[in-house]
Amino acid sequence: MGVEAKIAPSMLSSDFANLASEAQRMLDCGADWLHMDIMDGHFVPNLTIGAPVIESLRKHTKAYLDCHLMVTNPLDYVEPLGKAGASGFTFHVEVSRDNWGELVQRIKSKGMRPGVSLKPGTPIEEVYPLVEGEYPVEMVLVMTVEPGFGGQKFMPETMDKVRALRKKYPSLDIEVDGGLGPSTIDMAASAGANCIVAGSSVFGAPDSAQVISLS
Repeated sequence: MGVEAKIAPSMLSSDFANLASEAQRMLDCGADWLHMDIMDGHFVPNLTIGAPVIESLRKHTKAYLDCHLMVTNPLDYVEPLGKAGASGFTFHVEVSRDNWGELVQRIKSKGMRPGVSLKPGTPIEEVYPLVEGEYPVEMVLVMTVEPGFGGQKFMPETMDKVRALRKKYPSLDIEVDGGLGPSTIDMAASAGANCIVAGSSVFGAPDSAQVISLS
């Protein structure tokens, strides 16, 4: 597989009062990226962080900030997140069927890497045009739980999507997010995922570095 493995601890599971030190702790433990869950309380019921928090964290780290936008209007977030120092900008296909071309162009123009995500109930075929289009995304994030809350149970049936993507696009970055830990990471990796988001399993472990190294 001509893609690089990445482990991205989900900062949603960290101690938000100590975000900078938690980020550094993850990097010291061997993390490749830091996964930032941005939720608007509308596309998903939960409300988390936005550009001001990304901007604050950026002052303390040079790490790749892998931002996952669970929001109804992703276009509204492109400029603020670009200015804040986000590295990756992954939007949901369910809210961008009509304007994804413009969205990808804007994301790239602000120096960020575009990605697309899909919920467990969304057919994988919906993202194919975004990978193959004139302005393609550079990563597909397959949600392995319903987006919105941490600590959910991994849905093994979503692995069919990962297998289909890997077969069709051998060099694409394929990320999985939700319920990933020592017992499920192997399943995701063997299906073809090369970017693993892990939250509760890393932050809740007595030895976070051991969980990351096992991954």
